[in-house]
Amino acid sequence: MSNLTKRVLASIVMIAVASLCLALGDLAFWLLAVVVGLFMMAEWSDLLKVDARQKRLAQFTLSVPLAIMAPGLAAGPGFFALGLIAAAFFFLTIVSRRPDYGAGALYVGLPVLSLLAIRLQEDGLMLSLWTMALVWACDSGAFFAGRQFGGPKLAPSISPAKTWSGLAGGILAATLLAVLMRWTHHLPLHLVMATPVLAVLAQMGDLFESALKRRAGVKDSGTVLPGHGGVMDRLDGIVPVAPVAALLILAPSLWA
Repeated sequence: MSNLTKRVLASIVMIAVASLCLALGDLAFWLLAVVVGLFMMAEWSDLLKVDARQKRLAQFTLSVPLAIMAPGLAAGPGFFALGLIAAAFFFLTIVSRRPDYGAGALYVGLPVLSLLAIRLQEDGLMLSLWTMALVWACDSGAFFAGRQFGGPKLAPSISPAKTWSGLAGGILAATLLAVLMRWTHHLPLHLVMATPVLAVLAQMGDLFESALKRRAGVKDSGTVLPGHGGVMDRLDGIVPVAPVAALLILAPSLWA
């Protein structure tokens, strides 16, 4: 089986699992987010080359805010959970004297909090799907446009395979998705207009993770996903997109 075939099949399975958990409800989506978050925290620790004890400590520390976010069972994804994420960052930074190690709590915790908060909103299913699907569309558009057109490299010192044509293809694919959702599901106009910017953020998240891997001297953040490497390799675009999307969606209620 070719790497491209593995990549496509893995993408289909991951999208199906995420969509199913979204449709099943808040608790199912939270359980998925917890599992994914703990995998990402482990991969973050591996990229920083910390020992097994520190990796477990990071996962245990992050599990506290993740547990608090449980909808209907605990405080949920709100300001208390946000405070615990910040506390996890400071705790891990202090015990290790490594801010980059502690930053893993922010890298993982903030997008999880944001996605869960979006899911709890009115029309949360549609809004959560838009948040994640725009990243999926951007990744796919960038991948196929880059392969088809090639051209100047986007950031050759960080990720030699990425091109400006890929970036344009990703923005176009994400924007077309948002327009389609506006037509079929009445996606708010300000979210449609923000989609191209979020697509750029998704690509920046991809580049940031590529820089982490280059510094660590590895090709992938892990091996759990066939054709993709680690969980971070697949979700790096959602990390910066989810918090900004949450602000765009929640801003009116936050200041009401």
